[in-house]
Amino acid sequence: MTDIAIVGAGITGAFMAHGLSASSEAFKREWGYPPSITVLDRRRPLRGSTLASTALLQWEIDLPLVHLAKKIGHANASRAYRRCFQALSDLSHLIKAENIRCAFEERSTLYLAGDQYGARALAKEAEERARLDLPSTFLNARELAEQFGIKRTGAIFSLKSASANPGQLAAELMRRALANGITLYSSVEVVDVLADPSGVSLKMDNGHVVRAKKVVFCTGYELPEMVSIPKADILSTWAIASDKSATMPAWMKDTMVWEASDPYLYFRATPDGRIVLGGEDVDDPLAHTQKSLLRTKAKTLQNKLKSLIPEIEFQTEYKWAGAFGNSTTGLPFIAPARSMDNVWAVAGLGGNGITYSVIASQIVKASFCGKTDPDADLYL
Repeated sequence: MTDIAIVGAGITGAFMAHGLSASSEAFKREWGYPPSITVLDRRRPLRGSTLASTALLQWEIDLPLVHLAKKIGHANASRAYRRCFQALSDLSHLIKAENIRCAFEERSTLYLAGDQYGARALAKEAEERARLDLPSTFLNARELAEQFGIKRTGAIFSLKSASANPGQLAAELMRRALANGITLYSSVEVVDVLADPSGVSLKMDNGHVVRAKKVVFCTGYELPEMVSIPKADILSTWAIASDKSATMPAWMKDTMVWEASDPYLYFRATPDGRIVLGGEDVDDPLAHTQKSLLRTKAKTLQNKLKSLIPEIEFQTEYKWAGAFGNSTTGLPFIAPARSMDNVWAVAGLGGNGITYSVIASQIVKASFCGKTDPDADLYL
């Protein structure tokens, strides 16, 4: 028996465990006591998609503000962008306050015009962001070439994003949650979920049953079939990392790059001198398992970067692939599961997985402590 069960011990589960376990005073006011918290995962902790993350921690959402506004309205789109911006500020404060060692660095970003959104679209996007006091500036082709040596029709230059080591970040958060008294069980899989008004029974593959008052599924795209949420597309993605002797322009040390294309390319430098790049996403949940495709995609990524910035020189040392869930709006699902009492789910995190994991921990904590997060309605 436990008060709260968190299913998933990756980066999202780590944020959830840390956020809930560090809120004993808030729980005492609502529950009368600090709840017991149990984390369950079918793998060892921090496996799954966490180690596949390239950790570009951005407040910029996959879908531009202008186009998100067409789907959910200008007011809601503005709130979504502002909340992501605030989430990165909150994350920075947390890492500094708790001295979390995870190679966290504030970065600027460069969003290049591409075949999805050209220079005029990005210029309008930058104008809309400026109205929200978001730190973005449009660069025309001449300015982009002069400042970054990149030949594109335009780009948006933005401040206040970040990068980190996702494995270290998740591990440090989980360690602090364990110090706060949570219990962690790995290599146990939830095979059935039975919810009722008084709690939830989780049947495990070893025959045991975990009974909890509240359950939060933080399993990304691997959500059990019995937990019903809005459909998210499952995509495959690829990434490579260079050795530590990569040659790159000086501006790459503190600026991450992504492009408005499909498929798109993104890349950043690491503190130890590597280049990490990824993209080439395809709408196929199993494509990432094909070893021959890994070699092909890795070569394509390397050629794309070389074409964009010819002066770059590097040797690929690591290459990997993974899958992730993505919604049509670029916004995740952070809410109670449909037709299931006391069950919450966090899914459809897209390319902003770590940023949305911060937000998810805040929304769920508020709900469990008897409050309503002001932006919770964005993620239903």
